Amino acid sequence: MNPLIAPSVLASDFGNLQAEVEMLNKSQAAWLHIDIMDGRFVPNISFGFPVLEAIQRHAQKPLDVHLMIEQPEHYIEQFRKAGAENITVHYEACNHLHRTVQQIKQTGAKAGVALNPHTSVQLLEDIIADVDQVIIMSVNPGFGGQKFIENTYRRIEQLKELILSRGSQALIEIDGGVNQQNAAKLLASGADVLVAGNFVFTASDPLQTIADLKNVSSH
Repeated sequence: MNPLIAPSVLASDFGNLQAEVEMLNKSQAAWLHIDIMDGRFVPNISFGFPVLEAIQRHAQKPLDVHLMIEQPEHYIEQFRKAGAENITVHYEACNHLHRTVQQIKQTGAKAGVALNPHTSVQLLEDIIADVDQVIIMSVNPGFGGQKFIENTYRRIEQLKELILSRGSQALIEIDGGVNQQNAAKLLASGADVLVAGNFVFTASDPLQTIADLKNVSSH
């Protein structure tokens, strides 16, 4: 299966945001990955609703919104109105995860849960049948350009096993340090969606880089 590629807009040139989004429209990317950071859940601040709405005005592909924020339940409806088609919240940020997942689904968006590198995949056992995707963080969240954590492959395999054992349809999305060197192994481990930021946007030919990632074989 060819992976879905979700370039992370956080790594794009914000001075030319419209041009960057139009480039992604022409690419083989499936989704546009949007990282929302609040400076509290993660030690960094990215952008909020006005930038998301600006991206949505030009995007022709679904917006995959990853909320790295505390109390995400307060903002779900607003993110949906701003154009989010997938909304992923962090396991570590939600006291009432099941309720928040249901809240996302009630807006008509697809619901995802993200796990930090130290959070056990098994903690999703009771929610996995209710979610559309799981983001496994392959770096510590908050900053782009970090080194990939090798333990990620084992975590993908564990998650795949859990998904199959529970009859879940959830996609496995990998976020952090994804590149041409590790993409095949990520897919072989069971990943479905690859988020790539710096690897795409610092490339001399981003369109070709996305195409290459899309056509990586897992065999």
